[in-house]
Amino acid sequence: MKILVSNDDGVNALGIRVLNDELSKFATTMVIAPDRNCSGASNSLTLLNPLRAQTLANGFISVNGTPTDSVHLGISQLFTGQPDLVVAGINNGANLGDDVLYSGTVAAATEGRHMGLPAVAVSLVGKNEQNYQTAAVVAAKIIKRLQQHPLPADQIININVPDIPLGQLKGIMVTRLGNRHKAETMRKMVDPWQRDIYWYGTLGSEQDCGEGTDFYAIANGYASITPLTVDMTAYKSMQQMTEWMSELTL
Repeated sequence: MKILVSNDDGVNALGIRVLNDELSKFATTMVIAPDRNCSGASNSLTLLNPLRAQTLANGFISVNGTPTDSVHLGISQLFTGQPDLVVAGINNGANLGDDVLYSGTVAAATEGRHMGLPAVAVSLVGKNEQNYQTAAVVAAKIIKRLQQHPLPADQIININVPDIPLGQLKGIMVTRLGNRHKAETMRKMVDPWQRDIYWYGTLGSEQDCGEGTDFYAIANGYASITPLTVDMTAYKSMQQMTEWMSELTL
């Protein structure tokens, strides 16, 4: 099995090293990741500047672009042969509920799927994340199962693991996305030159976090596995929209 490993925390992040070490026990891996932290980059591409790839002393490949750039460049140019799977992570922090819209980790996995490959995103949920090995072991077990139970062509898997030792993990739950309350208002500050600057506020608290959600699984000591569809079409609304659109005249 050949796996392309990427992330959004940067090629030097601890999470990607731990993940690669675990996956390397049963697969041939190639790490291709951004040269810096790109958290919140979502599916952005670098279109106005050239991409450059640099092989580091440990064999990892650093790209001066986004997580999506890294996966796209890896599959189309850098990977020896064709990978069987794209794995993104281990993210330093949660990718739960609404987070997936902004996450560079989930975006890296999504790009793998857009390019025709099954893909998995992995995140470690905590405040001062330490137990990356727990997330790596969970991800490895799930990936091995995917070899016997392939993903549908329009889906990726989003894995979140609580920041606890493996022995304390209660199990794995298949979940849906929850959602958060609206994030706090942006904060206005002044820089040393007396110019206005703005910072995003903290994430909103959990709103839809009941049983069955990814938030619930993490809060109760379980790893959360959420299948995400790449096709965002709202099929349930198509018939209703067709009906009221038929009444429009141009």
